[in-house]
Amino acid sequence: MEKHIGSCRCGDIEFCFDKDPINSIFCYCKDCQALTGSDKWFGLWVPIENFSFTKGTPSSYTRSGGSGKEVHYHFCSTCSTALCAEVTAGNFYSVSATSLKHNNFTPKMSIYASSAPSWATFPNHVPKFDILPPGMAG
Repeated sequence: MEKHIGSCRCGDIEFCFDKDPINSIFCYCKDCQALTGSDKWFGLWVPIENFSFTKGTPSSYTRSGGSGKEVHYHFCSTCSTALCAEVTAGNFYSVSATSLKHNNFTPKMSIYASSAPSWATFPNHVPKFDILPPGMAG
């Protein structure tokens, strides 16, 4: 079983997860835009039981998600790298794909495309949804 390892830019915080993620997404929602300072977040959805921080303790910020349940963002207080968001409504972490030491994942879908800025680009090879795909709404 492959172990996926990631860290913040300065190396103060490290994490790992086992098994492949249950999904890999580009999220264009306004919260992800604010988090990244870009048009999207590249998130790998990892079940909570498969994820752990292995070095350091991240800082966190909590907000209410669209479902009304909490979303906990974890980031490095030294270099401010956004590492993951714990999505309590789905019982998974949305892990920053770009913080992995070896990212071999590609997005399987684009979500919240209706919130994307006018200049955003979408990959042609992945399904695009204005919000969440049918059956995924909490």
